[in-house]
Formats: sequence, C-alpha cells, structure tokens
Amino acid sequence: MSRLAEICISEELVFKARCGDESAQSSLYTALAPATFGLIRRIVTSRALAEDLFQDTMMTMFERLGAFRGEAPLGAWVRRIAITKCLMYLRSPWHRARLVIDRDDDEALSREELQRLVVPDSRAEQLDVERALAILSPTARAVVWLYDVEGYSHEEIAQAFGRSISFSKSQLARAHARLREWFEPTTDRQPCAP
Repeated sequence: MSRLAEICISEELVFKARCGDESAQSSLYTALAPATFGLIRRIVTSRALAEDLFQDTMMTMFERLGAFRGEAPLGAWVRRIAITKCLMYLRSPWHRARLVIDRDDDEALSREELQRLVVPDSRAEQLDVERALAILSPTARAVVWLYDVEGYSHEEIAQAFGRSISFSKSQLARAHARLREWFEPTTDRQPCAP
C-alpha cells in the first residue's frame, strides 16, 4: 500500500470527477480508498470506527472536490481530510468521555498489561507493528503515525492538535520509549545454572 501523498492522479481524471462523471469518481475512489482506510485505521485502531471515519472522509472528498485547487497532489489533500477527521474524533468530548482507560499519555503500561494485550507466539508476531501501536494511547499513536510514517513535522502535528511543538516532541519521545520496550523487552529470567 502506498502513502496517500504519493498516489498520482491525473488532472483530467480529477476534472471529469468534478463534472460528475461517475466512472471518474469510481476511479478516484479505487485509487485512494486503500491508502486512506489504512491511514485512518492506524490512527484510530478500531475497525468499526475506522470504517465510519473512512466513509466520512470519502464523502467530504467528493463534496469538496470542486474546491480542490491542485496545488498539491490529490492524495495529499485527501490525507489532510482523513487526518483532520481522525483528530477531530480523538479530540471530541464524546470520545474522551467514552475512554474509560485514559492514561493521560503519561502513565506507561505495565509488563503484565502488555502481555494481556498481546501474547505473541513467535518472533514474527513480536514484531507486529499493529499490535505495538495498539499499546499506545490514541494521541500518542496518532503522533507516531503522522511523524514517522506520513512525514509530518512537529510544527504540523502541533498545529493539527492545537498544541505546542513541545507537545508533539514529548508525545513522540514517550511513544518511542514505549515501543522500544515492546520490541526489546527486558527479561527477568533466572539462569539455569548458577
């Protein structure tokens, strides 16, 4: 799956889709849907929620296609819509009220909690990025994804969250520390022989 900003869509296809050509709109959807859903899914993790936000993102894309100025690739524009939808959800009071386990992004998960979340069967599963990202709070997961995968700067992340640059940097540093703990756990095993 490619990153949204790297997906090339011809200007002619965008023009036809703007004019209501259903075939062109279908082609846009087909080209952008997998990467868009993948991005949303990694930020919010819940498949049902990701499907809702994905539908909302695609509807917004088609509703606002006439406003697309073509200053950046269409994929980058759609990426911005998707990320905005995800962050709006994560910042919503409704979402915050639903989060029973709000770790306030400062409390680290204990080793027992990590093992309860995922008990890997093999080294391949231990390196499962999806599971590792699942141990992070929604905010930390979004910051990691935006910075490490989507290539956002700390300034852009801070602006998207309506916070300071130090917020972005500290979230990323804490999340990386948690991920390092996940990928390189310390073992408290006793040696077999004295």
